[in-house]
Amino acid sequence: MSKIIDAVSIVITCGNEIFAIQRQNFLKAFPGYWAFPGGKVEVGDDALFINHPLTQGIDPRLFGAIVREGMEELGIDLGLETINGNVEQIDTLGLAVTPDFNPFRFATHFFRFRLKEKCTFVVDHNEAHVAQWISSADLLKNFDQGLILAVPPVIKVITTLGTNPNVQTIPDLNFSYDKENHVPYIESLKSVRQLMPLSNTLPPATRTNAFLIGDVGPKILLDPSPKDHEEYLKLKNTIAQFGVDKILLTHHHPDHHERSVMLAKDLNVPMLMSRDTHQRLINIDAHYFENIELHFLKEGDIVTQWLGREVLVYEVPGHDEGQIALAPEDMSWFIAGDLFQGVGTVVIGDDEGDMSKYFKTLEKVIALNPKVLFPSHGIGLGGVNILETTLEHRKLREKQVLHFHQQGLNEDQMLEHIYAKLDERLWPYARKNIQKHLEKLKTDNLI
Repeated sequence: MSKIIDAVSIVITCGNEIFAIQRQNFLKAFPGYWAFPGGKVEVGDDALFINHPLTQGIDPRLFGAIVREGMEELGIDLGLETINGNVEQIDTLGLAVTPDFNPFRFATHFFRFRLKEKCTFVVDHNEAHVAQWISSADLLKNFDQGLILAVPPVIKVITTLGTNPNVQTIPDLNFSYDKENHVPYIESLKSVRQLMPLSNTLPPATRTNAFLIGDVGPKILLDPSPKDHEEYLKLKNTIAQFGVDKILLTHHHPDHHERSVMLAKDLNVPMLMSRDTHQRLINIDAHYFENIELHFLKEGDIVTQWLGREVLVYEVPGHDEGQIALAPEDMSWFIAGDLFQGVGTVVIGDDEGDMSKYFKTLEKVIALNPKVLFPSHGIGLGGVNILETTLEHRKLREKQVLHFHQQGLNEDQMLEHIYAKLDERLWPYARKNIQKHLEKLKTDNLI
């Protein structure tokens, strides 16, 4: 089990207003997420603790971390603000521990500082895209309109203070779920429900996201693919609280449809997919979709609604010829399947993969400029920076392959040079990427 690191989150309020930050989209950790100032506790933070009636009972390490983070991120000394009387109350709101399925775990202590007068903050805009005072009610309204991407504890703070600004503690701030009977489930963006069953996917990923979309209109479940019968039952228990009207497959790879047919029959619901995905699956098993109602999707089809916006289909070939994605008409989000990975690297291989099409698809989605991207493996990310980075990485890899080809190296030699640090168990997939780069170079008449 990974080590749990103490951290603090500083919720600063003045009257009914709250100071909130949206992180820059280019950051590696939680890009585009709304949050409160804070960070991990460091050695020596206890030296910044102050003895004061308002700090009684607070761990000196945690209070010292608050003071240090306030100075680093906001340019204010909350210790001095407390001594000078501008802090009228400090509330220990609650504790949120990162769930055990996450490789990096924090025990984040949420503290609320109630100010008599607003401070003037000096915000580092290399970290914060937005930093503003906003009423708690308006912040909640923004979340309800699908404008805020945040981790579950932050959402709990936003929703609680938005309805009860004077609350002093927030019960159940910690993320938890019934491990014996359910799969993990988060809603980091309003009504984009992300269920995370364990799946038979490629390492380092261990789960494939099954998204549940649709409020006005049919409820669409994407890519349910639990790894075994036990995980299947947990997934069924989890979706039972919402209901499912249709099951949609983004593409034909096993970690996106395993046991989906069983689920469709159990729930007596139709299945949606591209014609290419259907054809590839019945080529493997002619009876795969027997006794299931099927609907085939193409670019521009409307499948449901999200917060009053129509949700459309987008064709995104490259990783898989038949892969499709979903997005609302205003591009508030884009469920991209395996177009990119939050965990690991996309494989372009076999007859369904095409590196030229993959490049064009990345360019297409970058041009659409969705506000939030959701991968099949990992969490949602703000903006298209990850796609721009992925495209640049692929272009760099293509230059490497071209260089080594011109030097007379074969695929095995390229593999050893380019992927020397990669786990050798993944070399067969890395080889496929090299082969697809070579095919693209031939198509482009560069070799």
